[in-house]
Amino acid sequence: MKVLVLEDNIRLSNLIKKSLLEEHYKVDCFNNGKSALNALENGYNCFVLDINVPSLDGISILKLIRENHPYTPVIIMSSYDDLESVKMSYEFGCDDYLRKPFYIFELINKIKKYSSTQYNYIQFDDLYKYDIRNHILYKDSIEIEVTKKEILFLELFSKHLHRVVTYTEIEEYVWEGENTTFVNIRSMIKRLRKKIPYDSVSIVKGVGYSLSPSATFSSL
Repeated sequence: MKVLVLEDNIRLSNLIKKSLLEEHYKVDCFNNGKSALNALENGYNCFVLDINVPSLDGISILKLIRENHPYTPVIIMSSYDDLESVKMSYEFGCDDYLRKPFYIFELINKIKKYSSTQYNYIQFDDLYKYDIRNHILYKDSIEIEVTKKEILFLELFSKHLHRVVTYTEIEEYVWEGENTTFVNIRSMIKRLRKKIPYDSVSIVKGVGYSLSPSATFSSL
C-alpha cells in the first residue's frame, strides 16, 4: 500500500513517515503543493493532505484528486478549526478531516480504515478466488502463481468490485507511474486470463477493463 503525505512541517512529516513505514506502507512525503501535484499519478492508495502548505494549498490538490481519482481515500489534516474549512474539505470530497494537533495513532487508523476492504476474497466462480489481504490467487484451494502487476491490477477492484478501471489508472497503479503501452497492458491481461476464468475480465472499449458481473466479494 502506498501513501502520499503533503505536510510542510518537517518534524511532523518525518513522524508520519516513520509510523507508516513501521506499518509496512510505502510513503512519499512532500512539503509543498506543486511537488505533490506532480506526483499524484504515481499510483497511491491514500492521500494525506495538509491544507496550509506553500505554492498550492491542500484543498486545491483535493479538487484535482477527485477529478481523476474519485475512489482513492483522501484525509485532510489542518490546524484550521473553523467550520468553513471543514465544510469545504467535505464538499470537495475528502473522506475524513483531522484537526491538529492529533495523535499519530488516529491518522494511522484512519488510513487503515479507508484504504482496506472489509472483505477477504474476490470470488470469480466456485473454483477461483483471490485473497485480497494476502495477495494469493487460488484454484480449488491450490495456490496459483501471480506476478506483481497482476496483483496490483486485482487490487484496483478490492474496494469497488464492478467499477471500470481506466487505462490511465492501470498505468498509474499497476505500472506505478511509469509509462507503458496498450500492448503491455493487454499482454498483462492476457496472461491473467489464463489463470482465472477467461471471461472474468472484460474490456470496456476505449476506456479500460472491468470484472465480470458474476464476480463477488466474500469473507470465507
